[in-house]
Amino acid sequence: MDYKDYYKILDVSRKAGADDIRKAYRKLAMQYHPDKNSGDKKAEEKFKEINEAYQVLSDEQKRARYDQLGSAYSNFRTSGGRPGDFQWDDWFQQNTGQRGSVDDMFGGGGFSDFFRTIFGEAARSSARGRTAQGTGYQQEVQISFTEAYDGATRQLQTNGRKLQVRIPAGVKTGSKVRVAGAGPEGLDLYLVIHVEDQDRFERDGYNLTTTSAVSIFTLILGGEADVETPAGKVKLSIPAGTQPDQVFRLAGRGMPHLKKANTKGDLYVKLKVQVPKYLSSKQRELIEEASRIKF
Repeated sequence: MDYKDYYKILDVSRKAGADDIRKAYRKLAMQYHPDKNSGDKKAEEKFKEINEAYQVLSDEQKRARYDQLGSAYSNFRTSGGRPGDFQWDDWFQQNTGQRGSVDDMFGGGGFSDFFRTIFGEAARSSARGRTAQGTGYQQEVQISFTEAYDGATRQLQTNGRKLQVRIPAGVKTGSKVRVAGAGPEGLDLYLVIHVEDQDRFERDGYNLTTTSAVSIFTLILGGEADVETPAGKVKLSIPAGTQPDQVFRLAGRGMPHLKKANTKGDLYVKLKVQVPKYLSSKQRELIEEASRIKF
């Protein structure tokens, strides 16, 4: 059996960073996703292969171990060794000082026959009995900022059936949504969330920060300003004499807590001065008069 190169599958270099791996995976996953290739068995197998590669290379520890094992296997083959003769469990014990199979290293089953074959027969036999403890399969799902705030649903096609999956409000990039038993061989499927970039709000945990342009006259005299929040516009009361770049806190206007949807973080609003480009003659006259008055 030929060696399966996960880097080649994702079309990335062996020095690729986490961002490059994630982008490559997302591009290929969209191309070969079952929803876009209904009934295409080759695309389905390719999709599984992409997921397997991403599951290993997106995890620092798994990737390091895969690189170590892959290097040893490659050297063994270069020297004329046959695939079935290499003892991966022996290598594991010699290089880590621990007993156990390569399956133990990678936290359970869910890998291809190739992976189980080259990483030890023990992985093949134990994977079926350890499904509940296994890492499962991962699939990246992209959602908008609004969907992260409100929650969202996605329809997945897996193992010949369609599933409606709820993504809870409050998720962030890197959050995982578990779909029990939805992966190949009855393993769990984990949806790895990626929230699309947007310019309006900066997120820090469940708190948000935004900027709002306010007339210089409102800062001087006081008044109200419209402020955009994830749930829509609200009125912000501004006292007279407010300084530029002053920050106001709007309690409970931030992101919903992942496990407490009714609890939200705060929204911090930084005021930016909006200076009018054009003035009427009367406005200019009054401002010039005010400028001559000493404070």
